[in-house]
Amino acid sequence: MSKQLRIVFLGTPDFAVPSLEILKDNNYKIVGIVTAPDKPAGRGLEIHQSPVKDFAVANDIKLLQPDKLKDEAFLSELKKLKADLFIVVAFRMLPNAIWNMPRLGTFNLHASLLPQYRGAAPINWAIINGEKETGVTTFLLQQEIDTGRIILQERTPIDPDETAGELYDRLMIMGADLVLKTVQLIETEHYTTKKQSVDIKPDTILHAAPKIFRENCKIDWNKNIEEIHDFVRGMSPHPGAWTEFISPMNNDYMAKIYKTKKEIFPTTLPLKTILTDNKSNLKIVVPGGFINVIEIQVPNRKRTGIAEFLRGYKVDGSWHIKD
Repeated sequence: MSKQLRIVFLGTPDFAVPSLEILKDNNYKIVGIVTAPDKPAGRGLEIHQSPVKDFAVANDIKLLQPDKLKDEAFLSELKKLKADLFIVVAFRMLPNAIWNMPRLGTFNLHASLLPQYRGAAPINWAIINGEKETGVTTFLLQQEIDTGRIILQERTPIDPDETAGELYDRLMIMGADLVLKTVQLIETEHYTTKKQSVDIKPDTILHAAPKIFRENCKIDWNKNIEEIHDFVRGMSPHPGAWTEFISPMNNDYMAKIYKTKKEIFPTTLPLKTILTDNKSNLKIVVPGGFINVIEIQVPNRKRTGIAEFLRGYKVDGSWHIKD
């Protein structure tokens, strides 16, 4: 099969880069890349460009960075590329003037087993909800977000202690492989798709995956041990689950918790009691046992293991968790 298919790729974060790399390594012709405009980031508000832009520049590929996707000048430039196929990996919602443009259509890579976890944060929510399995899906774009006909899917188990960051890294590579398989399939112009409704039975509960904001990240220590552990790992490393400790001097310490372990154990101790040896162990009483804090970060300090944290903060029984 000839590799003269003309492809435009739309994406922004590092999650999209392996998909670009695998297409390039397999000699597909990427005639253009669309990514987000450069923007200030970090404490110094220095201008940063996206990982996808870095790839485009390094490989001398035509780059477009529109502020508005409906801008006529941008749409004109896009049409001039005469692409056969558009591929979307971690990008904004597209107007139909874009996804209808190429003759072979536009497909998207999504980091869930659609129709489950439609939305901006499927990896986080799958872990938060305690899912045992997830995967990646390619589907054809249509008007409503994440609802198009499915082309291919691949599944993978979720480890009970796996964090969102660890799963992100795995799905990033799985997704790139699925993008390549999808392009090879579409290139034949003889393939079948299925409606997402096929997998929606009368008793199916569909889980959404909306964008996560800071106010959604506070740990509720009244939930059961499984839910708390899943919440922490589903928020790790970004945006990070947080809580507030109150010291004997009534100082308020906001802390992000990145890693925990469950200790299922019957106890009559009051919920949210903090137990520590002030050396290498800090655990919190929750319904069903103890949550052992493994990695933590307080403001103006780096993320550390609990032993290093306890060298700087002497915690005793008079510390408590702010409600």
